Amino acid sequence: MSVRTRIPVTLITLLAAGLLVGGCGSSGPGGGVATGGSGWHGSGSPGGGSPGGGSVAVRAPAGYASAHPARSDGGPDRPPAEADPARTPDSTFAMDVDSASYGYARRQLEQGLRPAPDTVRPEEFVNAFRQDYPQPSGDGFTLTQDGARLPPEHHGSPEGDIRLLRIGLQTRDDGPDRPDAALTFVIDVSGSMGDPGKLDMVKRALQSFLDQVRPTDSVAIVTFDDQAHVVRAMTPVRERADLRAAVDRLEAGGDTNLEAGLVQGYRVARQGFRQGMTNRVVLLSDGLANTGDTEAAPILDRVRDEAAKQITLLGVGVGNDYGDRLMEQLADHGDGFVVYVSDEGAARRTFVQTLPAARSVRALDAKVQVTFDPRTVAGYRLIGYDDRALASTDFRDDRVDGGEVAAGHSVTALYTVRLRDGARGQVAHTQLRWQDPHTRAAVETGAEVTVADLDRRLDQAGARLQVCYAAAYLAERLRQSRHGSEVSATYLARIADAAASTTEDDAVRELARMIRNVPG
Repeated sequence: MSVRTRIPVTLITLLAAGLLVGGCGSSGPGGGVATGGSGWHGSGSPGGGSPGGGSVAVRAPAGYASAHPARSDGGPDRPPAEADPARTPDSTFAMDVDSASYGYARRQLEQGLRPAPDTVRPEEFVNAFRQDYPQPSGDGFTLTQDGARLPPEHHGSPEGDIRLLRIGLQTRDDGPDRPDAALTFVIDVSGSMGDPGKLDMVKRALQSFLDQVRPTDSVAIVTFDDQAHVVRAMTPVRERADLRAAVDRLEAGGDTNLEAGLVQGYRVARQGFRQGMTNRVVLLSDGLANTGDTEAAPILDRVRDEAAKQITLLGVGVGNDYGDRLMEQLADHGDGFVVYVSDEGAARRTFVQTLPAARSVRALDAKVQVTFDPRTVAGYRLIGYDDRALASTDFRDDRVDGGEVAAGHSVTALYTVRLRDGARGQVAHTQLRWQDPHTRAAVETGAEVTVADLDRRLDQAGARLQVCYAAAYLAERLRQSRHGSEVSATYLARIADAAASTTEDDAVRELARMIRNVPG
């Protein structure tokens, strides 16, 4: 059984890429319970209902939210231990739709290499796969909560009745009537981008993009080596020939002053800002900054005024030699997200299928708080989101950044939950909070999940839930966490094979191959 809640939210037109970033998600056999949710704004006044029907908000039980701080992170090789809900009932994190960690790991494994543990983020493995969460009928979210019993082949620690809990958030797609877009491409042309599969791949992908983007959109091009260069100010795409010629002339050489490029890129984006349209900076780089500021925080400080929560960021990482940490931090703290493209096909899909869609943002600074009931839960652990963890008190502090969620996006979070003996009834209450991207008004809604929602065998659950499990525990094995040894690679590959057969999804078949081919 799954619990789904629909949440309305006003639209504005900021660019947010629509990759398949949302984890895995059919509710699987057994049906589900759908409840409409209007949410509430700020202090709790009801929000508007979704088109087509009335709805009611779902509040957390009185006194359920707590001021307990979030537990400390343990790092990639020492993820957070199981939390005791009697001491720390709240698990709070910023939503994250990044998928670069999975793309980069896939590239490494294809070359017979094992990715460095600190580049492996389980939530990005889970969110790299297509999902089947239902879309809301209006401008809002569906919240899906379901799960399964861990299989006998999984030897969890500490022992007990351990369940897998999946929390999925889905927004409605824009459809064909999307707003126009103003995209500023900030392209790394430093010497390191001269390697095969870097600038050459970016140029071909951009040419494909320019062939298909609509003439009412606008594009600017900024490049950087040791300095930044404005190649084209904001230009209507109807001047396609000039834009194509500018891309053709790009050549690699020099140092990598990513700071200068991004600062200049935001300046150009602000100068070409189109009110009421989608505005985004698209950074294309291997992330190997070696000149100027090379840390994310001071770079973002310099562009904060230009961005002003109106210009969002998409990072596109390329190359086998790749600065994963810098690109991730820029996206996490720059109102955006990052993807990694490992080959020309992936690059073309990113530019041709994603950027022309220029999907509008549904939610700014989106956060999740899951409050576990100590009467039924003995312990819980969030799988991943180590870099996105927040203190409990940050949930309603709108000065604290959350994540941006775009039209057609989905976000998945997985927990392991150890139940008390004979547990029945409520397991947790999940609360969502975000800012309306047009009015900046805070919006909240939530729903409960029960023991019955998690009471299926994993091999009888939906195929997309099985993919989530296999992807998450592949990541745990790759980052060499103690939880990775709880289940064998052979069993994970078997689960992925079964899910691939059900879904007929080539990406899931590839996941099964990756699991088998991890170097020892």
